[in-house]
Amino acid sequence: MQTSNKILNDLARVANGAVTTLVGIKDEVDTAVRQRIERLLADSDLVSREEFEVVRELAANARAAQEKLEKRVAALEAKISPKPPAKPRTKPPAKPKAAPKSTATGKAK
Repeated sequence: MQTSNKILNDLARVANGAVTTLVGIKDEVDTAVRQRIERLLADSDLVSREEFEVVRELAANARAAQEKLEKRVAALEAKISPKPPAKPRTKPPAKPKAAPKSTATGKAK
């Protein structure tokens, strides 16, 4: 009975070694895949979540400032616009002066 017990112990050690080896291989594959994905993401110029949030906040602030300035410009235009433009005074066209009449002698009076 001791021989079968010894064989079972050896088989258990071999199986345990195989499982340990498989776990090690799995860890190596996981690490390699993770590194490959990280390299792929870094090469594709994707932004991180933090960078995205910062830019989104900047855009929201810029939009709010733009709306504020639009309201201010509209108010300033309203202050200026109600005055109708003054019509320039124009003189009626002057009547042309008559040319002096000449006499028979050719001299003007």
